[in-house]
Amino acid sequence: MDVIEAMKTTGTCRYFRGDPVPDEVLMTAFDAARFAPQGGNRQPVRWVVVRDKDRKRQLAEWYLGPWKAYLDGIDTGEIGVGALPKAVTDADHFAEHLHEVPAIVVLCAEIDGLHPTDLELDRFSVVGGGSIYPTAQNFCLALRAQGVASALTTLLVHAEPKVKELLGIPDGVITAAHIAVGYPEHGFPAKLTRTPVEEIVFDESYGTPMR
Repeated sequence: MDVIEAMKTTGTCRYFRGDPVPDEVLMTAFDAARFAPQGGNRQPVRWVVVRDKDRKRQLAEWYLGPWKAYLDGIDTGEIGVGALPKAVTDADHFAEHLHEVPAIVVLCAEIDGLHPTDLELDRFSVVGGGSIYPTAQNFCLALRAQGVASALTTLLVHAEPKVKELLGIPDGVITAAHIAVGYPEHGFPAKLTRTPVEEIVFDESYGTPMR
């Protein structure tokens, strides 16, 4: 499908059918994903596909803890999400049914393949993710092109030590996200809600509108 159309309709899916996703569909997506840009072409990304019912149930259990804490923060007003009650409801449904998705794909990265250039700045580091998350987006887009939906989440990173033990992930490899994969129960969105481009693009200096 057209790449722009894929970008505009690859939303976060919260409702999945139970149909399994064929290996060839997954491998086609992984094959496309590896062509994403990354620092020095070090190719640090690795994947673990989880389809075993017991492992999925365990991952879902670990996911529910931080999700329910986040949900409590929304209820108390400690965490502001704006006027998005349906999005929160859908996300709660996703959390409660995560163990039922056809596959949970664990996005990993070899630490030696990352080269963050912002470690000395007085803020949290984000640059290392530049060699990880474009690959994840390529994967989601390649799934979309084949009619398969996805939902990328980072909440399970809270349980990284336990996840690594469960899945045999070695030292020197981190988890960066978990991607739920399956066929969408309600199809794909025709239009995603995003901030108007005029409000996020600046000309020469921050805050100066691009005209």
